[in-house]
Amino acid sequence: MQRFDENWQVIIPTLVEAYMQWRYGTPAAEDPEVLPSADVIEIDVLDLYGTSRKVSINRCAERSLIEDLALTGYLGTAPLHPSFAISFKTLEMFRCMRLFKASWSVEAFTRLLCYQYYVPYRRFFRTAISDAFDIYLTIRREVKKQVMGALGRDAPGWRVKNGCPACSCQVEGEEPPKHERILVMDGNNSLKRVATSGGRQAGDTRVYEDGDYFLSRDFVDSFAGEVKSRQSPHKPELLDPVDASERDAEDEPEEGATTEGDPTDGTANTAAPSACASNWKAAAADDKKRMWAIYDETGIFASACRHGLILWIADMVRSGELAKYGLATVAKTMQEVGGKNMWGYDIGCEFLITVNNSSLGPAFTESDSQFCVNAFHGYSHSYNCQVQFHPNRIPGMGLEDLETMERIFSRSNQLASVTRYASPYRRRALIAAYFEHWDHEKYSNLGHMLFSNYKQALGIIEEKTPILHEALQVLSLSEDDLRRFEQEERTYFTTLRDESSEDLRDILYVEALQELWAASEELKDTSARYYDHVARAGDAADAAADASTPRALTFLTPRNGPTTYEADLSATRKLETRRRYLRERVDQLSADVIAIEVRLGIDQRWTPMDARYKDAVKYIAERTYQRALGKLQRLVVQRLFELHKLNIAQTGYKARTYIAKNLQRRCKAIRTAVTAYNNAARALDPPRPTLDWSKASQYSFVEEFTLLEDTRNDLREKQWAQPAVRETIRTWQRLERAHEEITNVNRELRRVHTAIRDEELLFTAVLQDLKAKGTPLYGAVNEYCLHRRGANARNMVYLQATYALPGFSGDPTPGTRVGGTLPALVPPSRLQDLLGEETDVVRAEMAEEAALDDDDEVSEEVSALIEYVAGLAL
Repeated sequence: MQRFDENWQVIIPTLVEAYMQWRYGTPAAEDPEVLPSADVIEIDVLDLYGTSRKVSINRCAERSLIEDLALTGYLGTAPLHPSFAISFKTLEMFRCMRLFKASWSVEAFTRLLCYQYYVPYRRFFRTAISDAFDIYLTIRREVKKQVMGALGRDAPGWRVKNGCPACSCQVEGEEPPKHERILVMDGNNSLKRVATSGGRQAGDTRVYEDGDYFLSRDFVDSFAGEVKSRQSPHKPELLDPVDASERDAEDEPEEGATTEGDPTDGTANTAAPSACASNWKAAAADDKKRMWAIYDETGIFASACRHGLILWIADMVRSGELAKYGLATVAKTMQEVGGKNMWGYDIGCEFLITVNNSSLGPAFTESDSQFCVNAFHGYSHSYNCQVQFHPNRIPGMGLEDLETMERIFSRSNQLASVTRYASPYRRRALIAAYFEHWDHEKYSNLGHMLFSNYKQALGIIEEKTPILHEALQVLSLSEDDLRRFEQEERTYFTTLRDESSEDLRDILYVEALQELWAASEELKDTSARYYDHVARAGDAADAAADASTPRALTFLTPRNGPTTYEADLSATRKLETRRRYLRERVDQLSADVIAIEVRLGIDQRWTPMDARYKDAVKYIAERTYQRALGKLQRLVVQRLFELHKLNIAQTGYKARTYIAKNLQRRCKAIRTAVTAYNNAARALDPPRPTLDWSKASQYSFVEEFTLLEDTRNDLREKQWAQPAVRETIRTWQRLERAHEEITNVNRELRRVHTAIRDEELLFTAVLQDLKAKGTPLYGAVNEYCLHRRGANARNMVYLQATYALPGFSGDPTPGTRVGGTLPALVPPSRLQDLLGEETDVVRAEMAEEAALDDDDEVSEEVSALIEYVAGLAL
């Protein structure tokens, strides 16, 4: 296999030239060096566009057979002496099919060809097509490098810096954004690859070295030592922030597990995990926590801009989502892009601490970049985190939900079936090809995305503005009051103090006292019952021995059911054993209590009548209440995540069945948690309101739990905590974000318009120059420009539709790119013709979307009625 690959690498340059000559060049004149007709050979071929099994090839003395085949439109399956060939058109068809159906396998395509040729399935064909397809992708990558070089886009990192014009094409005189780029990143464990087993060596040792998308393993591993795995400290359960009943076996480190930390382990090892970190780990899927040993690559960690164009991809190797993948992504982006960026990450609040504590901290802080959490995932975070890191609360974010990676992964999961057993080289090649096409599609959809965002923002402003004004008038408030309430709420939740060491010491002492008293009471009761059994056993024995001796009439204590001497003796022995255990237990607890009293300097043992004892008991009740509430919150959040996963497209039947079963168990657990919460709520002084199952099962926001949590202050006395005021604040925040979205999209629209104008001038100038030179590269560049011009025409039609919206407030003309230079003016290009053709198509799509929106409104009404009826049934 290695020699096979080495032989291919030698002839790739000449093969690329032959391919370009066949596809884009002009037919060559008759070569006088052509070998005699007797040397014309026939070779077996596969061609989807015909059923001929052989083709005749005229040999040339100065060329190899593989070159002659390429000039005829075929790719040989061996580099030196091919006996079989596949047409380039067939391989191109397979490539295009895979672009739009990622799960389309080589075997499926081979079966199609066999059917076309009227022959049974041949495994030989599958192997030949697979090998030839690798070489074909290599040829196309080499051709693309030449195309990008001709267009001046072959500099390292050009794609990341300039691939998304809405992010990168800064225009002179534009209003500077609060965040230069809004980026997202996340890990996904679908694209695993099964490792070789039994000590076998892989035959395909090729390394995919195209660094345009993938971060190298060496670069990622350079951040492996930045974060160590947090080891659970050995301390009393009292100090453990996670309830023991919620901790499962997978939270314990397994033998041989990696010592590298996950994104939430960047804080000091002495600090307890936050609620956000605990919720993130609890909500993570089982296979994200531990990866089976049968996998080598266990998924990918990817990043993208808010418009969906990919930045970088890193392989997760024999691990879950570790901190090094996110650190490497941030480091690479800082090197190549720089600037003040906002990163969206489902655990961004904790990962910000990790980044600041890493070697990237000073540069990241200097760039004034920031992390936040995704909108949907953010509701699994504690509320004091949400008031700081949720995108709905961050100025400048607009209506962005930052769930871009979830949408990307829901599509890329289709690749899993063809990469699971692929070689490392083929896996990376397929992933890179998929995401290259993904970027093309997202670029083609950029205008539609901006149009939809603008339309959504205008709709929110139109709908919410009168509602807000009416609410402010009824509540006698102003927008300045809402800003003050928002700040007060943020200050309140971010300054909530944790448990003090004094509170913890008092709780520890009171719990030790209660345990000692309980054991002492049980010892007294057990001793009394033991002495009673001994006495009755002695009386029974005496009565049996002196049955014939006259004595006074006596009666034993009445008992239910039959009794025997053996049964009484067994019960007595059990009581004796229990009594001995309790005596030892009381002695041990007495020693513990005395040790605590000595350490805390308590001269006189507390009693239930002491004030400090009463305060500690009250605090224990509050703590039990908060833990019960926290457990209920986590269960409901996990239920919401499972419901979300259940509705994701491409979720398989087995996965849906597994999730459904988990939901059933989760609902039972929620019922139990509701009962525990209600018991804890009744134990408070004064008692807290209880919850019923139907209400708790429908909670959707962590805020509803958080407002129940504070037992020291009555939030109902705070004006911003009133339901009507809170709803008004949410409406106001939504309006603020909508106005920001208008500002952001106005800026991005002009950037895209400018980039399309500049690109069209560039294309026309480069094509004119290449055409004059008569090089085959003209055909390759022209093919690239055709695809790009079609995307630009679609984007321009949507840009013009946005300019025509009632309420549009931006500049509908292109500007001048910062640092850019325009080519000399050239005649009108093909783009103008494409605009006319695309306009009619887009208008028809808009009409269809409007009809679908009307159907969605009817569907929402029906869904609301169904939920109402279901509520009546409950």
